[in-house]
Amino acid sequence: MTLPIPHCAIPHALSADTPADEESPAIHATHILFASAASVLLHLPSPYSAEEFYPLVAHLPEGLRLFASYVMAHALYLRGEYGRSLGMAENALIMKQGSYPISELFLHLSASMACMSLKDVDAAKAHFGAAWDIARPDGLIELIGEHHGLLQGLIEACLKTQYPDDFARIIEITYRFSYGWRRIHNPDSGEDVADDLTTTEFTMAMLACRGWTNAEIARHMGVSPGTVKNRLSNVYAKLGIGTRTELVAHMLR
Repeated sequence: MTLPIPHCAIPHALSADTPADEESPAIHATHILFASAASVLLHLPSPYSAEEFYPLVAHLPEGLRLFASYVMAHALYLRGEYGRSLGMAENALIMKQGSYPISELFLHLSASMACMSLKDVDAAKAHFGAAWDIARPDGLIELIGEHHGLLQGLIEACLKTQYPDDFARIIEITYRFSYGWRRIHNPDSGEDVADDLTTTEFTMAMLACRGWTNAEIARHMGVSPGTVKNRLSNVYAKLGIGTRTELVAHMLR
C-alpha cells in the first residue's frame, strides 16, 4: 500500500541504531505512526495503545498527521465505532490547511466505509466521489482496489457503468490484493473466501452480514432482488452453509 510520506518526514534520525531516548517527539511519533498503521492495516496486535499514540500526532507534519487520522479512523471502524470513525475522518478533512492528495484520498475512503456501515449511502457516495476525483487523474486507483471489500459495493454502484475500463482495472487489482489479504484476515476459513467468491459475491455477502435486506442490496448495487438472492445462494453453496447466521459467523469472525 502506498503511504503519504513527504521527503521532509524521513530524516536521518529514523535509522535503526538511534536510541529511543534520544528521539525527538516528531521522530518518536513517526515510529509509532508506522507501527500503528501496520497493526491496523494488517489486523495485527498493536505495540502501542491509542492513549500513547493520540498525544503524539500533533508532532507530525500535516501530511502525516492527516494519514494518522486515517489510521485512527480505520482502527475505530474495525472496532465497530462507525460514528466516531466518520467524525475522525471528516474533522481531519475539514481542519486541514494544505493539500495532501494521498492522505485526503485515504480519509475520504475511510469516511465512505463508515457511512456505508451506518447505512448512509448518499453520504458514502459523496465521500467516494471525492476520493475518485483525487484518484483518477493521477492513476491512484490501486488504493481504491485495496479498499474494495470495505467499501461494500460503492465501487460497483459508482463506477461500473460510468467508468467501465477503470472499474475492470480496479477489480483486477482487488483480486490480486485480496487473494492473500482475505487469507490473512480470515485464517480459519481464508482458503474458501479467498479462492471461491467473486468480488460481487463477496460484497453482497458482507452487506448481508451487516443486516442489509436483499432489496436494499439490489437497490444499492443496481441489480434486481432476484439477482441478489441467486448470488447469495451461490455464496452459501460455495461456503457450505445455509443461513445468514452461518454467513455472519463465517465472514465476520
